[in-house]
Amino acid sequence: MFSKTTDYYNNNAREFYNSTVLVDLSALYSEFLPLIKSAGVILDAGCGSGRDAFYFKQQGYLVEAFDASEQLAAIATEHLQQPVETKTFQQLCAQNTYHGIWCCASLLHVAKAELPLIFAKLAAALKNNGVMYVSFKYGETERVDNGRNFTDLTEYSLAKLISQQPDLVMIKHWQSADQRPNRSSEIWLNALIQKVDV
Repeated sequence: MFSKTTDYYNNNAREFYNSTVLVDLSALYSEFLPLIKSAGVILDAGCGSGRDAFYFKQQGYLVEAFDASEQLAAIATEHLQQPVETKTFQQLCAQNTYHGIWCCASLLHVAKAELPLIFAKLAAALKNNGVMYVSFKYGETERVDNGRNFTDLTEYSLAKLISQQPDLVMIKHWQSADQRPNRSSEIWLNALIQKVDV
């Protein structure tokens, strides 16, 4: 994540929390959670408000979470009632730890050139047959919008990235509209990716 993106979230943490914590992502949860073993360990990577980690915890999963924004991590710690680390994807070093990794609207702040390394780190952190969910804004550009860096992907550019990781397989991808009020014209690319034995 670029430093100015982190600065944006630190400076707007409470506003971001208020605008996202009640967004209904049940349609995404229903795609992801059936693929995760009961009471399995889920990492919410780039957790923002902690909304999704909180839901997973309520469903009986063991949850870990981190965010690059110190201010958001503090708010998510309060929301989740457990420690949320302040760290970046680049600092992820877990090995064979998680049954699921949730990257909802978080990897999109990683520079495209760094995504192969990050996917390798995520794959290493997953247990065999573990599943990760990722989402990106739909497109093919790297851009700055409202003080934040974005990497947009399509099915094709994401598939190309995943193909560089021999132990990752994309099992499903789909497009969806933004669930926030007045944002329905924004299209998201969603994908489920599984770690396989090679």
